[in-house]
Amino acid sequence: MLRRIADSLFWAARYLERAEWRARLVSVNHNLLIEGPAPAGNPWSSMLAISGDQELFEQHYENVDETSVLTFFVLDARNPSSIRSCIDAARANARTLRHRISSELWLELNTLHLDAKQWTVERLGTSEVFDFFSQLQERFYRIAGVMNGTLPRGVGFDFLGLGIMLERAENVTRLLDIKYHYLLPRVEDVGGPIDLLQWAAVLRSASALEAYRMKYGNLIRTESVVEMLLFDSTFPRSARYCVDRLETALRRVAQAAPEPASGPVSLASDGLAGLLASRSAGDVIAGGLHDFLIDVQEECERISGAVFDQYLRFE
Repeated sequence: MLRRIADSLFWAARYLERAEWRARLVSVNHNLLIEGPAPAGNPWSSMLAISGDQELFEQHYENVDETSVLTFFVLDARNPSSIRSCIDAARANARTLRHRISSELWLELNTLHLDAKQWTVERLGTSEVFDFFSQLQERFYRIAGVMNGTLPRGVGFDFLGLGIMLERAENVTRLLDIKYHYLLPRVEDVGGPIDLLQWAAVLRSASALEAYRMKYGNLIRTESVVEMLLFDSTFPRSARYCVDRLETALRRVAQAAPEPASGPVSLASDGLAGLLASRSAGDVIAGGLHDFLIDVQEECERISGAVFDQYLRFE
């Protein structure tokens, strides 16, 4: 496969997944503010810190308030990681692949792109924001279903999978970080009604609440939530599941390469897989969950760089 085609497949999938997870991150932060008392400090500043976009935000906005942050994360074309920008980038990459993807997938992507152009700040008002994100989530589910139901399982599908799984593994750590690090309640509140309500909101944002209850019952415990979202090898949005699928896709891509491919990509993916396989929720909470989440994000960046150098770089 031409590196140019592989690059477009990888980034179309990655930008689409990034748009979905950015919607999840904004939604969970909004839900946490509604379902419990506001944390100390400005909760929207915490969102900017976690996303790494605070400096860019401050270049264009004076106040860190709900309207400004929602506009920045959802609509702002000056933010390359806003939901609208990610959808535009995914569609631009897919446009070069019209002969490589199904007409059904192109239709869904192009329709979402056109709809995103019609989004307004008014739709992000307090009375509209819940419906907005619920409807957007349904669109992402539909695209995922079309992708899985219409594309052949060749090396192109593996490059889509690489983009999706890398982005998903990284972003589930950001979702956990919002609750555990930046919205951490007072010590005396840990395990209380508000704390548990917030953890339930995190699970819902990862579409994991029902899966959690089937495995652990109705009692929500911090350690069990972390175990499910980071280390559960059967839940499709956990970091461990994503890395397992990432390694499978990398093996198939390596086998299809004109020359045997190993080295930096394999070493990087093995490092992340080992990090997740050798630890448990209790271990990382005791040792510092925030630091562990940063380690996972950095390993994902290493894998992304290695994949680009080995398979996607072209002149």
